[in-house]
Amino acid sequence: MTLKKTHLWVLLAACAAAPAFAQNIAVVNGTPIPKARADALVEQLVHQGQQDSPQLQMAVREELVNREILMQEAIREGIPNKPDVKAQIAVAQQTVVLRALIENFVKNNQPSDAEVKARYDQLTKDAGGSEYHLHHILVDNEQQAKDLIAKIKAGASFEDLARQYSKDPGSAKNGGDLDWSDPKAYVPEFAAAATHLQKGQMTDTPVHTQFGWHIIRVDDIRPVTPPPLEQVRPQIVQQIQQEKLQAFEENLRKQAKIQ
Repeated sequence: MTLKKTHLWVLLAACAAAPAFAQNIAVVNGTPIPKARADALVEQLVHQGQQDSPQLQMAVREELVNREILMQEAIREGIPNKPDVKAQIAVAQQTVVLRALIENFVKNNQPSDAEVKARYDQLTKDAGGSEYHLHHILVDNEQQAKDLIAKIKAGASFEDLARQYSKDPGSAKNGGDLDWSDPKAYVPEFAAAATHLQKGQMTDTPVHTQFGWHIIRVDDIRPVTPPPLEQVRPQIVQQIQQEKLQAFEENLRKQAKIQ
């Protein structure tokens, strides 16, 4: 009878201890390593691109055991009590807490579909206009540019002259081809000259910019076609989130008493 009672007590004690043990991945010199700590590290590694697997779980366990052993030695030597170490710990702790605050704010302040659509409409409106397919030749002096214009008007190949004389390394090898672009992407003098030309026209006189003297030809003009909303939705959502976060931070700063 006594033996049966003892056996039952041992069984109950083992069952009661099982959940507590399951909360830890190891115990080092009497100090438990919580499973939550291992889960957090695994999540971080997975977020960085590693694959969750039994091998990763085991590697994390070994890493945390090694850290605990070293931490216990650091405590024995009084390392955590050093002023410079305390300061670094405070900064690291603050960083973790602030990251969590930002993640929580972003999670609870997702832009609505209406906000995203309104921002998309505004962006497409602002981006309206035309884009130009341009060729150009860039040289160092005005007279050389005038001579090249005369040769082109006389029948010489614009592309061949660009390859031979243009100082623009990006386009010269392609016969001066600048591909499709918004003229506003160029310096003002260049943009103004290009937008005053019609399809197929070339500048009659050289255009002077900070880079030198340009001969510009417009090959084609087309209206700007914005990408569909779903294609740019992630970027728009991120932009709105950043603006909301900035407003949140600025509002908190206005309310803060800073001396």
